[in-house]
Amino acid sequence: MAPVTTAREPRTPPGRGEEDGAIIARSRREPECFAGVFDRHYGAVHGYAARRLGTGLADDVAAETFLIAFDRRETYDVARGDARPWLYGIASNLISRHHRAEVRQYRALARTGASDVAEGHAERVAGRLDAQAARGALAAALGSLAAGDRDVLLLVAWAQLGVGETAEALGIPAGTARSRLHRARKKIRAALGDTDPLREDLNR
Repeated sequence: MAPVTTAREPRTPPGRGEEDGAIIARSRREPECFAGVFDRHYGAVHGYAARRLGTGLADDVAAETFLIAFDRRETYDVARGDARPWLYGIASNLISRHHRAEVRQYRALARTGASDVAEGHAERVAGRLDAQAARGALAAALGSLAAGDRDVLLLVAWAQLGVGETAEALGIPAGTARSRLHRARKKIRAALGDTDPLREDLNR
């Protein structure tokens, strides 16, 4: 008698409307499903790393972010539908290892007014100021911020996280995130003559 074979259910790829938490939950049984999270967020995480460190280090940071996320997917709270704070938190920790490279990047931009960090983002970052004139001063101000303050500011302004999401990403209380954001904005405004070029991004 021939053995009875059971057809396996086809695996359904992550849907466009499926939340990150659901995809990650499925990836615990079907690891290949994690590609849905990668495809959805890799570009944004890579772009964020590139703005902070330049394109040379962004490839490594973005790739390692998703490798770590994949390894830690069992610990992710799948009730959280949006994985961005988690991913940006991992990326921020990796970026912190390159603190000197980041500061060098801002110093170079402050001197020259041109860098791959700012290209493509100058108009949004500089607001109504002339983009080329503002880049150097803004970069110098960013480079002078304390690392924790800069993390909060740029997660809100560039990664477009809310203050609560930023606090979650960095593993700090929301009140601490608000204080750091206020302090960073105050320093940026002072450096740019009481103009806040990040206002529109921060007041979403």
